[in-house]
This record gives sequence, C-alpha cells and structure tokens, in this order.
Amino acid sequence: MKVLVVDDHPLVREGVRHALASLQSDVEVLEAGHAHQAFELADQHPDLTLVMLDLGLPGMPGLAALEELRVRGCAAPVVVLSGSCERADVIAALNTGAMGFIPKLSSSDVMLQALRLVLAGGVYIPPQALGMLDGPGGVAAGTTAPKSLQQLGLSERQQQVLALIAQGKPNKVIASDLNIAEPTVKAHITEILRALQVTNRSQAMIVARRFGVR
Repeated sequence: MKVLVVDDHPLVREGVRHALASLQSDVEVLEAGHAHQAFELADQHPDLTLVMLDLGLPGMPGLAALEELRVRGCAAPVVVLSGSCERADVIAALNTGAMGFIPKLSSSDVMLQALRLVLAGGVYIPPQALGMLDGPGGVAAGTTAPKSLQQLGLSERQQQVLALIAQGKPNKVIASDLNIAEPTVKAHITEILRALQVTNRSQAMIVARRFGVR
C-alpha cells in the first residue's frame, strides 16, 4: 500500500506517517510539501493507493491540486485534510471528488477509521459536518437538481442503494445489507449517478441528503 501525504507542515506529515503505520503493516508513505512535488510523486508512482491532501497548500489551493491530479491520471482516492470544517470547504471538497474530509483536530483513531472506510469504497464525512450537507447549496456545482427524488425515475432498489450511499457505506456493505452482488451494486450506482447528473458518489451523497435521504 502506497499513501501520498501532501501537506506543507513537516510536523503534520510526520504525525500522519506515524499514524498510518497502524493502518497496514506494509504501508509506504510518500511525502510532499507542495502541489508540484505531489504531482511529481504521483507521476512516479502510478500505483498509489491513497492520497491525503491538505487544503491550504502554498502556491496552489488543495482543491486545484486535486483537480490537477485527476487530469494527470491519478486514480487513487483522495482524502482532504483540513484545519477547517466550514460548510463551504466540506461541500467544495466533495464536489471536486474527494472521498473523505478529515479535520486536522481529529484523533489518529478517527483518521484511521475514516481511511479504512474510504479504502473500502465508502465516503467519510466528519459527524459534525453531516448536517452541513442538508439544505440549499449542497448540490454539486453544475448540476440541475430535481424538485423531488420521485422525478429521478429510480427503481425502488436504486433508491435503497442511494440511501446507503448517503450514509457513506462502501459497495461491499451495501451489497450485504441488500443481499445483492457487488457488481449489481456498481450497476445501480452507475444509473444513480446518471439520474442525479453527478460524476461521483461524493456528489451523489450531497444531492441525496439535500432531499432528506439518510
């Protein structure tokens, strides 16, 4: 397992590196102090398992760096690290495609739980931020939200899958909860993303929660 930690504070990187040693015995941690160093490492290591990205990077905002990583072909899930837990930051991170948002004030145990969820295919939102996704402004930028979920044309099973996505559950757990195969879950998610006019499950979570799906 290779994890790229991108943060301009050496003490933060050191703390995260020590915590990651408890995630998996063979974890290899790569460190970058700014976005361009992160791009170089991502290019050199196309087999990255995970990227942990600070929002407050010098020279280039973290979300711009996330977008650039995707443009450059980095397929590893990205988890945002932030000293902020403001609604706008959480929503912007998820809209950009982050699979998790971890406040830097979180304990190492919470961080590891969050990373395990993301590595299993889920989305991690800190409990104190969940309510921020409700109400106006939570829909992914560039999408046209329906007036109600009934207008989406989703089947009953797809609505059940969407409800579990809104809880941040990974595909394996969704399959177990609904007693269906994982490939079937993936097929349903493809149709859900199309119906919601979003590109990833993080954005689907935001839209679902706006309409009261829990």
